[in-house]
Amino acid sequence: MTLVSDAHVDHGAVFVDRGGREVVDHYGRPDSVGRAVRNGVGTIEMGYGIVVVTGDDRVAFVDDAVSNAVPRTDGEGVYALLLDPQGGIETDMYVYNAGERLLVFTPPDRAGPLVDHWSENVFIQDVAIREATAEFGVFGVHGPTATEKIASVLNGAGSPEPALSFVRGTMVDAGVTVIASDAPLGEEGYEVVCAADDAPEVLDTLLTRGLNSAPFGYRTWDALTLEAGTPLFEYELDGRIPNVAGIRNALDFEKGCYVGQEVVSRVENQGRPSRRLVGLVLGDGDGIDGSNSSPLPEPGAAIVDGDAAIGEITRAVESPARGDQIAFGFVEYGATEPGETIAVRVHGTDVPARRVALPFHEGSAGSARVPTYLE
Repeated sequence: MTLVSDAHVDHGAVFVDRGGREVVDHYGRPDSVGRAVRNGVGTIEMGYGIVVVTGDDRVAFVDDAVSNAVPRTDGEGVYALLLDPQGGIETDMYVYNAGERLLVFTPPDRAGPLVDHWSENVFIQDVAIREATAEFGVFGVHGPTATEKIASVLNGAGSPEPALSFVRGTMVDAGVTVIASDAPLGEEGYEVVCAADDAPEVLDTLLTRGLNSAPFGYRTWDALTLEAGTPLFEYELDGRIPNVAGIRNALDFEKGCYVGQEVVSRVENQGRPSRRLVGLVLGDGDGIDGSNSSPLPEPGAAIVDGDAAIGEITRAVESPARGDQIAFGFVEYGATEPGETIAVRVHGTDVPARRVALPFHEGSAGSARVPTYLE
């Protein structure tokens, strides 16, 4: 459940279940709110699951388990994956070195299974693992004026850089940790972490003190991450081989063995995977003046070229920045090129779809997760 439901209700929030956790879906007019974030700054309560790892062997233990190198230095973080033996993504995560402990942020329904999985694999290591989701509030602050927003309310530290580094300070009377994001919305961004008891005060500070910020929910999050070319676990990553999803920023090809590495290395050595994640603009519209009003395709809708099925949609949204319907989809590698028009089958009707280069929208920063492939 959200930690600050009353505050969200005061702003007109509509709630939705996401991975077993109640989060804000929207506050009304999510497209307008999306444009407000693109033009200024917005704040969202993040629905992470949180895992704490302590003990002298904490860094080595987690490093052995995940696809990227875990930082050894307090104040640094990394984006990483836990894979199954077939190379499929079981969860993505951010791992932060917070001195005597590691903080691991996961999708909301993956924290419990991650604790169980890692606990089963502790043998003689000095490691303790527990879920701590209820102990923390986490708020995302994103937009081209996000740095100014953070500077206007953060005391005792400057805005952190580079991406995934963090600083500690205060906002009014609340102790906070401020993390520089890897720009999942294609904008400057930060995440503000606080104790759960301080969450109402911190949210009020982020919305109303210093530079004002617009509240936004996960419907806008889904739209803006898609515009930025950022694949998300629940839509594009769950069960996929990371090379196929193109999230090379989650892979360290030089680190030691981890579960699934053999598959990742084999796909890498082939030079290209069998499929790739691409961006599509749907319908005949071309932006704000001619947007498509057809129903959005649902996840799994077929992508076709003539009579041949070449892939399927993972996520489609109405783009606040473009005014188009846009979508992510996995297609056979080499089946289509940027600029080519193919089609998406929506409720039995083939809707034109033009493949475009990612991202769909260039914001104030580039998402680190835009899919990339060896060509």
